[in-house]
Amino acid sequence: MPPSIAPEHMNHINAMVEDFDGAIGHYRDVLGAQFLLDMPGPDWHGCLMTLGGVIFQFWVPHQLLLHSRYGAHYVGAEFVVPDVEEARVAVRARGMRIVRELGPAFHTYAGDSFGVSLECYDQSFHAVPSPVPYDEPIRPLSYWRDEHPLGTTGLKRCTVAVRDLDAALGYFGGFLNGSQDYEAARPAVSAEAVGLLIGDIVVELITPTGPGVIQQHLDRYGDGIRSTVFSVRDLRQTEACLTERGVRVQPGDAPGALAIAAADNHGLMFEFSE
Repeated sequence: MPPSIAPEHMNHINAMVEDFDGAIGHYRDVLGAQFLLDMPGPDWHGCLMTLGGVIFQFWVPHQLLLHSRYGAHYVGAEFVVPDVEEARVAVRARGMRIVRELGPAFHTYAGDSFGVSLECYDQSFHAVPSPVPYDEPIRPLSYWRDEHPLGTTGLKRCTVAVRDLDAALGYFGGFLNGSQDYEAARPAVSAEAVGLLIGDIVVELITPTGPGVIQQHLDRYGDGIRSTVFSVRDLRQTEACLTERGVRVQPGDAPGALAIAAADNHGLMFEFSE
């Protein structure tokens, strides 16, 4: 059998935004995210933040020209793997390119993996102490559930839009050892979805069945992460919190989901669902 990767835990979602102060200020001051670590560098200004128990690594390139076709967008995700070198060998055996080599970790070329750059590392960013020194202790999930007005209870799923569902299932279900959790129609957005358990998260592959917002998303961005979906204890409470803070909301892709459109969230779609 060809080598594969068995992710154990998702560390963080990686995303590019265009305006560091504007985007980070919005996530922190409006949505109430926790700022964990400033990460300035020669090529970009990055940082780590967490919202609802989900860690994000945001990057703002110093030169936006080469990124201007897509603008702000989800780049990929970092997973904890048992052995980084074995993961590296598996990636190369599949013909996937490594676009950023860090030694202890690496990033794959998103175009080789359905628009999702895979980052592999062998330590958990949710561990205490964390592998990188946060500015302050990371807030526990109980804080987001019981004290934060959004009432989030963790990550419900990460939605990946794909054109070829069967081929995507071969990658996410085969190479990443995902096990099928559900199949669902998404009639409101003219799409169908398959949820896979990969490590400790659900990755939902969504593909269009006709004209609609999923087809429009694929026409604009191609395959890749479309949305971060947070689980909440009371959707009415979440909606009230967002409305009070001046955040415009709309129906999400799935029944019973509430969304902040990418255009209202510095280029990144967030959804909330019980």
